[in-house]
Amino acid sequence: MMPWLQNLTVASVTVGFLAVGPALARAQSLTPQEERIAAWVDANADEAEELIRELVAINSGTLNLDGVRQVGDVLRAEFDALGMETEWSDQSAVGRAGHLIARQEGDRGRRVLLIGHLDTVFEADDPFQELEELGDGWLKGPGIEDMKAGDVVALYALMALRDAGLLDGAQVQVVFTGDEEKPGSPLDIARRDLIEAGRWADVALGFEAGIRDDEAEWATIARRGYADWRLTVSGRQAHSSQVFSDEVGAGAIFETARILSDFYDEVRGEEYLTFNAGAILGGTEVHFDFEEARGTVFGKTNVVPNQAIVHGGIRTISAEQLARAQDAMRAVVARHLPHVMAFIEFGEGYPGMAPTDGNRALQQLLSQINQDLGREPMPALDPSRRGAADISFVAPYADGLAGLGPYGRAGHSPDEALDPTSISIAIKRAAILIWRLSNSEPIT
Repeated sequence: MMPWLQNLTVASVTVGFLAVGPALARAQSLTPQEERIAAWVDANADEAEELIRELVAINSGTLNLDGVRQVGDVLRAEFDALGMETEWSDQSAVGRAGHLIARQEGDRGRRVLLIGHLDTVFEADDPFQELEELGDGWLKGPGIEDMKAGDVVALYALMALRDAGLLDGAQVQVVFTGDEEKPGSPLDIARRDLIEAGRWADVALGFEAGIRDDEAEWATIARRGYADWRLTVSGRQAHSSQVFSDEVGAGAIFETARILSDFYDEVRGEEYLTFNAGAILGGTEVHFDFEEARGTVFGKTNVVPNQAIVHGGIRTISAEQLARAQDAMRAVVARHLPHVMAFIEFGEGYPGMAPTDGNRALQQLLSQINQDLGREPMPALDPSRRGAADISFVAPYADGLAGLGPYGRAGHSPDEALDPTSISIAIKRAAILIWRLSNSEPIT
């Protein structure tokens, strides 16, 4: 836990966190300043929704570089109007549009980093392009949940603070990446700006969609990381009448099946570890484009296949868990059958965001804010329920919370939708959280 979280002063009321065991904030109500924040948000929630609609109307699939820049231009103008120093970090060196960065230098409280992304998974040729009002009051549209609504929540939280006269002096930085859904490579270039901001920050707040269900509204204190893996298997091509013989062996496809089965039996089982085989091709002629995630294959039933390729992904909670899983997978691959060879490699990926004591303390602060707003406590979400996100790149340097955006459903699908009634509560929670963090006593 970062030292400042052990004694966080909020509007002259000290919120103490236990050094051992669950951190519990003492009950309190909204201060007059926070009441003003909440009133402004209620009065401007419709305006925030209109900005979300405007952004959703702009296609910003990761590879639509002009569209990503256009979304960045719209939001940059808003941050400029707040008086923040803005910058567009060009990412043409990694084949991507760029990142939007906004900064405000200050002299009080915690250094707070707000994280979002401008791109979506829906490219310019995707059939899902239009925003639609659904009968249940929800809004359906490409990228509305992941994560244009969250970007607007982060922006409007700062606007609410500005209106209440509480933004001056706060130390705030915003990084909205342009390639979260399909990052440029190498990652040390593509995520350099974000990592530098994480090194600067005390607290990182991620604004992807929140999660709620029949049990609770959840606080995200951990996310699993992601990396891809590629398995290549080669065998001895021969007439199928000789398969399993001492001279020919089992061929590439049987060896691939053996490896995947052993992954399931021997590597699977550790908490938070999952791995998936997303595509598999095998035969006598195999071509697979890993960038496009598509390929072709030719093979005959009377020929022992000599090639197989599997493209998969692995999710872990920490670098240590990833290393253990990779070692176990390599061991399975190494004990190949006769007359076949197999090789596995792991690509660049997103790190994990572990559930640290500092993150748990932030969760308690967020939960207290939710209760101060007349809602229920917010327990910590099971990390297995969330995928990878940009906030994980700064997790080694700053305490963090993710999932601070409004509530939605069916992200990454043609049914992606947003509950517009959740926009105002998400803005209120974020604004009051930033205020309490930026109004805390300096580290002594």
